[in-house]
Amino acid sequence: MLIDRAGLPFVLVALALALLAGWGGGRAWSVPFLVLAAFFVFFFRDPGRTVPSAPDLVVSPADGRVMVAGGMPGPGAPEGDWRQISIFLSPLDVHVNRTPIEGAVTHVEYHAGSFLPAYKLEAGHLNEWTEVWFEREGRKVVCRQIVGVLARRIVCRLKPGDTVSRGQRFGVMKFGSRIDLFVPPGAQVLVQPGDRVVAGETVLARLS
Repeated sequence: MLIDRAGLPFVLVALALALLAGWGGGRAWSVPFLVLAAFFVFFFRDPGRTVPSAPDLVVSPADGRVMVAGGMPGPGAPEGDWRQISIFLSPLDVHVNRTPIEGAVTHVEYHAGSFLPAYKLEAGHLNEWTEVWFEREGRKVVCRQIVGVLARRIVCRLKPGDTVSRGQRFGVMKFGSRIDLFVPPGAQVLVQPGDRVVAGETVLARLS
């Protein structure tokens, strides 16, 4: 299984500390650092996914549990009319993010903020986030990567003008976080609060 390249420094540092501890104090001293390296490999794992190919589908950008499914956006939502889908990621979930639709990246914005627990609804606009706007045939979908208490770093590898396919890897959030997805008001939302979703595979909504 692959790991996201954002995790390589964490794994290598943990392995280096294990070697130093083993050399200086014996094998037993290296065990905690080997366990830490194994955790980083697990956290930054990047499994393959089978992306559905039917037209007009919006797939999940993250693994996790649905908190909000089709509700009206709260304060701090992107300008315009939307239905909101929110996904909470625990530290045990895959944290590699995938694009919800195919099309063009029209806007990428970073917003500095707080580090409230990601499951709090107000974290969607008060916490630090990166927002990506996707557009296909005049229809827009907005994906907001939001940090939490543990997640203190967002990696987004997209820029305006990029063309993406549905389910394409585009970033990662480090150590527990949340995704808010905003779809047009006419979209048919196909998930419910409490559902478990898988990035790149689970269909969240249908645009048509």
